Amino acid sequence: MDDHYVIPSQAKIGHVHLKVADLKRALDFYHGLLGFEVTQYYGEDAVFVSAGGYHHHIGLNTWHSKGAGPAPHNSSGLYHLAILYPTRKDLAIIYKRLKDAQYPLDGASDHGVSEALYLRDPDNNGVELYWDRPKELWPIKDGLLQMVTMPLHIADLLKELSAD
Repeated sequence: MDDHYVIPSQAKIGHVHLKVADLKRALDFYHGLLGFEVTQYYGEDAVFVSAGGYHHHIGLNTWHSKGAGPAPHNSSGLYHLAILYPTRKDLAIIYKRLKDAQYPLDGASDHGVSEALYLRDPDNNGVELYWDRPKELWPIKDGLLQMVTMPLHIADLLKELSAD
């Protein structure tokens, strides 16, 4: 095997499939609250949702999980899925939507390269909602990223809603 292989820089993570216990409940979260568009129902056990007309960014299915409880917290598996918002204002809008719905957050962080909100979906899957700062503003020292975890200043984020 070639030890010097580097994945092409244009490669992207295209979609994620989540096992859920209740399709309607999951759809209420991903479609109803977060605003993903339904692109296809796949029988009665799966639905695909996307942003902007892509075939699907998230697949929700009950093929092996209908009525099941969440995966154990201290086990291997998905830590969280991350949803990248195009602008800081978009992150402020979804924060306000979550707050208005009284949806609980696990945390809110400034990572230097990005600002992020953390929450759990109804099946206890971790979800990160974030936006990236422009790459030229990323903290770099000696050619390496210097990511941090500091508190996100929510009041400053919300100023984006009155900007323009």
